[in-house]
Amino acid sequence: MKIRCGFDITYFCNIPTPMLFLLSVHPSREQDLLTPQQITFTPHVASRVYTDAFGNRVTRILAPVGETRLTSDFLIRDSGLEDEYAPHAKEIPVEELPDDVLVFLLASRYCDTEALSNLAWSLFGNSPRGWQRVEAIVAYANQRISFGYAHARNTRTASEGHSEQVGVCRDFAHLAVTLCRCMNIPARYCTGYLGDIGVPVGDTPMDFSAWFEVFLDGRWYTFDARHKHARIGRIVMARGRDATDVAISTAFGPANLVGFTVVTDEIPDHVDMGTLPSIGSIAEASADEPLRSPQSGR
Repeated sequence: MKIRCGFDITYFCNIPTPMLFLLSVHPSREQDLLTPQQITFTPHVASRVYTDAFGNRVTRILAPVGETRLTSDFLIRDSGLEDEYAPHAKEIPVEELPDDVLVFLLASRYCDTEALSNLAWSLFGNSPRGWQRVEAIVAYANQRISFGYAHARNTRTASEGHSEQVGVCRDFAHLAVTLCRCMNIPARYCTGYLGDIGVPVGDTPMDFSAWFEVFLDGRWYTFDARHKHARIGRIVMARGRDATDVAISTAFGPANLVGFTVVTDEIPDHVDMGTLPSIGSIAEASADEPLRSPQSGR
């Protein structure tokens, strides 16, 4: 299938402010691009792209005083298949894990394993190892947290999400990642596009999404504690230890979000991209909607 992805995001800065953006498709999906993926800045600013320690594409700018608008609009090919199901995938003993995977067993800013280790072993210590154990963790996180945009808070750790029992997709992912790490299952946080493809269309505006991956049987598998069930059409942008590593924007100074629109739609083969409304016009149509914290979505 073909999926149209893009965004129209605006920040306001009172002073020139260095900023980083993780808004490019992950290198592992670049071969699937059907049209060029470009980030356009208005007003024009110099930008450069580098690859971070986790293999993500990061765009770096110095945002000027006033509004800086970022837009992108592209087509990407996807298999149309649901997330892979591998019920026989086994855990790998810590001593046999590849060196570069070990970091995804450690505590990180939002994944405070020390606070949840005893809980994790009491809940999952006797569960079947491997895929079934991860499924049990996903089910627990899904039931433990109640989703709502009003519950978004960018300082909430996994243990706080567990105790508060509210959150958005990043909180579901942080809790599941942390519980997996407590059980010695490497887990990493992911962010990207996830449209309402193969499921009922949501009644809230599209947003970026967060899910996670676990390392079983020598490879990474996708899980989603927010939705619990396999989904179609994930377009990963970035992977890391937690939301710190994959924040869609990082500002080294005051930068206020004043506009935020994300588009993720399946496009039938017979539809001409030129006939579709621009993402800018979609953003203008939704200008009166309340802003949400980026990466808090479905």
